[in-house]
Amino acid sequence: MTEQNNTFSKAPSNTSINTSSKTEKNNSVNDAVNFDTLGLPENLLSAITSIGFTSATDIQAQTIPPLLANKDVLGEAQTGTGKTAAFGLPALAKIDTSIKKPQLMVLAPTRELAMQVAEAIESFGKNMKGLRVATLYGGQSYGPQFQQLERGAQVVVGTPGRLMDHLRRKSLKLADLKVCVLDEADEMLNMGFLEDIQWILDHLPKTTQMCLFSATMPPAIRKIANRFLKDPEHIKIAAVKKAKANITQYAWKVSGITKMTALERIAEIVDYDAMIIFVRTRNDTVDVAEKLERAGYPALALNGDLNQAQRERCIDQMKSGKSSILVATDVVARGLDIPRISLVINYDLPGDHEAYVHRIGRTGRAGREGMSIAFVRPREMYSIRHYERLTSGTVNMYELPNIQELGKKRIERARNEIASIVEAKDLASMREIVEAMASDSEMSMVDLAAALLFQKQLKQPFQPKEDPKPRRDSRESNSRDRNSRDRNDRGRDSRRDTRGDKGGQRGSREDRPRKEKVNRTDVDWQTYRLEVGKEHGARPGDIVGAIANEISLDSSYIGAINLHDKHSFVQLPKGIPADLFKQLKGVRVRRQPLAITASEEQMAKKEPRRRNERSQRNN
Repeated sequence: MTEQNNTFSKAPSNTSINTSSKTEKNNSVNDAVNFDTLGLPENLLSAITSIGFTSATDIQAQTIPPLLANKDVLGEAQTGTGKTAAFGLPALAKIDTSIKKPQLMVLAPTRELAMQVAEAIESFGKNMKGLRVATLYGGQSYGPQFQQLERGAQVVVGTPGRLMDHLRRKSLKLADLKVCVLDEADEMLNMGFLEDIQWILDHLPKTTQMCLFSATMPPAIRKIANRFLKDPEHIKIAAVKKAKANITQYAWKVSGITKMTALERIAEIVDYDAMIIFVRTRNDTVDVAEKLERAGYPALALNGDLNQAQRERCIDQMKSGKSSILVATDVVARGLDIPRISLVINYDLPGDHEAYVHRIGRTGRAGREGMSIAFVRPREMYSIRHYERLTSGTVNMYELPNIQELGKKRIERARNEIASIVEAKDLASMREIVEAMASDSEMSMVDLAAALLFQKQLKQPFQPKEDPKPRRDSRESNSRDRNSRDRNDRGRDSRRDTRGDKGGQRGSREDRPRKEKVNRTDVDWQTYRLEVGKEHGARPGDIVGAIANEISLDSSYIGAINLHDKHSFVQLPKGIPADLFKQLKGVRVRRQPLAITASEEQMAKKEPRRRNERSQRNN
């Protein structure tokens, strides 16, 4: 690919953004804009056409031309408006795949979003021979990431902390970087990454084109834009409020059995016309579809590896009723309109809360009723509150069908199948055979029918049994094993610090779920600083109670706590959404705001959390 001229530089620190200037665009594109009118090269146009992109969204139509023209861009748009294609497509157009060095770098607030952005960019660039994408985030061992960089990745997508690590180790070199994108900048700010972002941007070449996207524009984000963007095109897309769909929302708390087993039960028992299952990666679409197929539930995998003809055939099969189960990622399912989808399964939760709204919006269309079920792990339970707020609805807890209900359903289905055969088929010859078999063997008709029924139900027993030992999903076990090795002893430290803590349980004894035993090495811990300490009278139990109560986080997922005179450090799972940080910043312990921020502090030896302190968490 021919390399385009790149003659722009970072703005000096005294440059300011005049949001009322001629460079600001705050209008929506009324008429549909086709991608082929935006100046993109043919190999990118054919790729996005093959994955179902036809006309550009407002943010795409307004962002792609200035980025192709080498202008910096400051984009203000909500999640779900198509920002990844808005910056990914023009950035890919600038990449020379013969150069095996990073030319595009995208900063994302969470590993989930980083993975989604990386997969989308791979889909957009699938016709670019030699294109490699590296995804760099914490909680994963460095070995695979070193290999991705050494093989010559031209695109790097990562979280701020891990990008800083690679820059310090000199495994990531940015001398050839053409475009840098800050995605969800306000979320990175709320998660305490402001200083990290500034440190990374200070290491960019002066010729790097900058693109910053944020749903809101707080002063700190404007400060970054003023410092690092040169005369940017300010593009602001107004949020569009959609009509509320008729969707009943449920959440199943993952426990006892694997998500795959739960999915099989739902596929067998729940009445649905068609179902779409959302997973995180393209590999997961194939893995889940194949497992459903083996269990007797034919499913189609929809991902970015399919060409346009395959994608259309897949969608046609769903629309016509030839297939009823579709497994897909967010990227390829955007804009998908199959009216007969009545059930949405969030097998993996999305990387950001607003994507949840777009997912469940695949059902409840054209005045029909829809249903969604989210598989939520205990450490993700806080997400339910945010789903309710975003949808202005209620997310009810879902009771997974038990094995007794499963057995009854199978018996009922077998009875109906047999009744329909008796009614519709001429069974005279079969009766003669059965009578002869009974006569020759001296067996009763009942014994013969029971034997045939026994043979029929071998694959799906009428009296199923629970697995004696619940299993993990294999892909998660492998991931957790890798993560635990990368985290060394952090899990063991926090396990000692929270042993016996039962304050995470809420509600009446009848409604209270049996507490799961948490394996601390399975949790990817991040250290956070709190502006409250011993001089304020704070104790570990106060901190645990404040956090657990405010964001509905099970106390098992609150790790080590170190108290200092005027501040404290606490371990929490990585990737807590930005809106929860806003809540926690204002929470008070001993009349002192927590003012929580991410920290690189190494946790020292913990003070014991005594029983009387733990018992005061709910006071």
